[in-house]
Amino acid sequence: MSLPIELDPEARDEISEAYDYYEAAKADRGDDFLAAVEIVFERIARMPKMHQIVHESVRRANVRDFPYSVFYIDETIRIRIVSVFHTSRDPQRWQSRI
Repeated sequence: MSLPIELDPEARDEISEAYDYYEAAKADRGDDFLAAVEIVFERIARMPKMHQIVHESVRRANVRDFPYSVFYIDETIRIRIVSVFHTSRDPQRWQSRI
């Protein structure tokens, strides 16, 4: 059984910004990014405890082939996506949202 995924508005914005960046760099690369993120979301929904807790109750799942991580909270009845964050950025930016 899979849990529903809900994205915080900031996470939605981060995905959109990354998509725009990759599309500008190379046609269809943005679509590749979205597909890779969707795979992570599906895995998290099926196995939310699979990934390590990295901050308070937040877990991190890496996005394959892209320098991004998905930060999420397993809230038992749903998965809350807190951030889809570039790994070179300061983590305090997403940690301040918790």
